[in-house]
Amino acid sequence: MKRRVLLAALMAASLIGPMAQAQTPKQGGSIVVTYKDDIVTLDPAIGYDWVNWSMIKSLFSRLMEYKPGTAELVPGLAESYDISKDGLTYTFKLRKGAKFHNGREVVAQDVKYSLERTINPKTESPGAGFFDSISGTDAFKKGKAKEIKGITVVDPGTVKFTLTRPDATFLHAIAINFASVVPKEAVDAAGKDFGKKPVGSGAFMLAEWKLGQQLVFKRNPDYYVPGVPRLDQITFQVGLEPMTAILKIEKGEADFAGDGIPPAKFLQIRNDPKYKDSIIEGGQLQTGYVTMNVQMKPFDKVEVRQAVNMAIDKQRIVKIINNRAVPANQPLPPSMPGYDKNYQGYAYDPAKAKELLKQAGLEKGFKTTLYVYNVDPNPRIAQAIQEDLKKVGIDAQIKALAQANVIAAGGKAKTAPMIWSGGMAWIADFPDPSNFYGPILGCAGATPGGWNWSWYCNKELDARAAKADALSDPSKAAEREEMWRGIFTDIMKDAPWVPIFNEQRFIMHSKRLGGNDAYYVDPVRIPINYDYIHLSGN
Repeated sequence: MKRRVLLAALMAASLIGPMAQAQTPKQGGSIVVTYKDDIVTLDPAIGYDWVNWSMIKSLFSRLMEYKPGTAELVPGLAESYDISKDGLTYTFKLRKGAKFHNGREVVAQDVKYSLERTINPKTESPGAGFFDSISGTDAFKKGKAKEIKGITVVDPGTVKFTLTRPDATFLHAIAINFASVVPKEAVDAAGKDFGKKPVGSGAFMLAEWKLGQQLVFKRNPDYYVPGVPRLDQITFQVGLEPMTAILKIEKGEADFAGDGIPPAKFLQIRNDPKYKDSIIEGGQLQTGYVTMNVQMKPFDKVEVRQAVNMAIDKQRIVKIINNRAVPANQPLPPSMPGYDKNYQGYAYDPAKAKELLKQAGLEKGFKTTLYVYNVDPNPRIAQAIQEDLKKVGIDAQIKALAQANVIAAGGKAKTAPMIWSGGMAWIADFPDPSNFYGPILGCAGATPGGWNWSWYCNKELDARAAKADALSDPSKAAEREEMWRGIFTDIMKDAPWVPIFNEQRFIMHSKRLGGNDAYYVDPVRIPINYDYIHLSGN
């Protein structure tokens, strides 16, 4: 018994997007996008930041993609795929006629080469770990094998993956940038400069790159999705402060501020009627939280951790960032599958917090240290947390450090009692609840250099998580989601975190731009789905 997904049945309804189903916009025109920071690389195996993520998405293609503006998986370079009954074998039939920007057709060997390139330790890809369920990756990483035996080229149009275990996240893994398909000849020709001379099969191709000034993307006329992209050209101007970008939009010199609305001007701009049609708000797969190191006293006591949850006024913190977030009560953000909308969490209750501290034998309170990333607004948020904790008798000293130093402290055992995650963690790598567990709450993440800064390890929950991810059959999706829902609410009983808020995304664009709002706050493109936006009136 096998399950088959045919692209022919999904093409118009899924890849083109909800807006296009009713009326496909005409193609044409160009826009200007601004960013403060320069782009370091456009190599899909390496790029992993806010600026280059959506650019890479548009330059390259993957076997699986996401329905525009959603977190729903659909075939991309694949025309169809089969999953074996035991969930261990995935066979993909490639779309015929899909071409790289150099004119060559994409074949199965390109898929194998690209994944092995990403997984190869010599590439130093931050995404290599996403593919560990593929059979043979361990031997390949250790240099004991020259290829990954679990990736098989059946014929030029067919590639097969064999897994060591059922993995419901596998289709998500091969839909992220790290699984982008690249041509070996282009990588060999460019060498270490491939990130500056990218060749993919995406909707856009790189036409020009003046380092420190601008990049120009041009429409790929051979892109396999009919009518996409909508624009002929995108110019990315770099080195512009966010406020300068807003002024350029007002003057008609730019169309999209990639860095968002400057915090200092947020309320003024949001409340100004003239910007009403230029500002779009959307959710993102993000949670800001405070970790408590369960290996350090007194956070080894659940009553203390629960008390801290009740001591912090989340509504006040949301106001500090001009209401650009909603208060959180669980690790998962509201738009993530597995989020429990009925879960109430810990109410703000300083009196109850004091009672819990008394039960823990800490009626007189205690001293601790709160680590924080030293870029605004994070120090101000940390100060608000400090003030709230003081009211229940907890004296928290703030230690504001550079981002890398906070991350390093969190990854060292018994070093950072508390950490405010803001500016560092966590935005989902892909829209699946497991990504909010394994790296940041699971036992595997509670290791030196890991991102589980609470050092929380519940082996019973780990076993339940493994069972949930073993449900790779799509027909079991609802059951799997319910399993994850229970895992995260049970985590909150142990309270290794204080979930503070789920940050909303606010973007500003010129009135020239049209398209579905979801394309501007796309949950997996971050920050924008360049393939589907278009000029208004087109």
